[in-house]
Amino acid sequence: MPRHSFRWFIILFLAVLAGVFVWYKMRPKDIEVTVAQVTRGTVEKIVANTRAGTLEACRKANLSPAVGGQISLLTVDEGDMVRSGQLLLELWNNDLKAEAVLAGKQIKASEAKAAAAQLQAEIASREAERMQELIRDNAISEQDADKVITEAKVRQSAYDAAVTEVASSRARLSVVKANLERTMLVAPFDGIIAKINGELNEYVTPSPPGIPTPPTIELLDTSCFYVVAPIDEVDAPAVKVNMEARVIMDAFGAKHFPARVRRIDPYVLDLEKQARTVDVEVEFINGEDGVNFLAGYSADVEIIIAVEENVLRIPTQALLDKNLVYIYQPQDQRLHEKSVRTGLSNWDYSQVMEGVQEGDYVVISTDRPGLKDGVRVKISTE
Repeated sequence: MPRHSFRWFIILFLAVLAGVFVWYKMRPKDIEVTVAQVTRGTVEKIVANTRAGTLEACRKANLSPAVGGQISLLTVDEGDMVRSGQLLLELWNNDLKAEAVLAGKQIKASEAKAAAAQLQAEIASREAERMQELIRDNAISEQDADKVITEAKVRQSAYDAAVTEVASSRARLSVVKANLERTMLVAPFDGIIAKINGELNEYVTPSPPGIPTPPTIELLDTSCFYVVAPIDEVDAPAVKVNMEARVIMDAFGAKHFPARVRRIDPYVLDLEKQARTVDVEVEFINGEDGVNFLAGYSADVEIIIAVEENVLRIPTQALLDKNLVYIYQPQDQRLHEKSVRTGLSNWDYSQVMEGVQEGDYVVISTDRPGLKDGVRVKISTE
């Protein structure tokens, strides 16, 4: 072979090799997608809270004395369990206690006076009865008898006044006791002391009108719990009392707690810079679920509006524009766009009433660029 022919052969070979290399680098690559199989199962329509809800104790009391004063007795610590009626705190009240003792003695003195007045009234009454008999026998003048009868009436009036004084003394003692009770805090129900805002010998003052101040003692009844969660006003009409629900709390991971709707606020909250919402209260079905609960946990609520069982379903993330999906065909490894008709739907699954069959593969990585009808793809192994 002539030398110049061999040189042209080498140039042509290198050009072909370069072309193959460029084609290899520039060829369209298969898109890597993730698929899920169309299966049968349960699909629920749910309503969820728009912001995090709060786990609440079934009862809560923010307690403060009705009057201001110095704390002289504090019988509990934070975390203590208390019983209904138990004394929690007492302000300095020695003056009121002294008044109560004085009022008690005044009652005894009044009762003694009343007893003496009663005896005098009885003696005068019997004397008046004898005078009446003497008048009938003409043994005494009416003038003398009238004096005795009038004296009997005076004695009876004195007794009535003494009885009234006893009642007044008892009423005075009740007033002192009422003022004394205003210096004490007692537990209105069984519960746990959550927080104490005060120490011995510190002064506490009641809140002025319109100016809230921290309560002296916060008492929680943790024998049961419920969740308060806001839902969007658009979803509120679909929610009814006693509907089944689920509660999810970050403190317990993905665990779901069965619950039911117990109350729906009769008004809409209009909070600045936030959507208008309606607060819904959800109670737990299993009482033992609350053993490890702490009031104040953040919680999410899913209220079950409707349920369809044993229906065709696909992951909701496979839906495009609510009625399109990409079906993966293993035979040609290509995607085929399909229109579907859906039913109930939630974040996880959507019911498909027509358009796919059980066992089909739908693409769930719909955010991959380049997806279109007929494109060749490969299945991601991750």
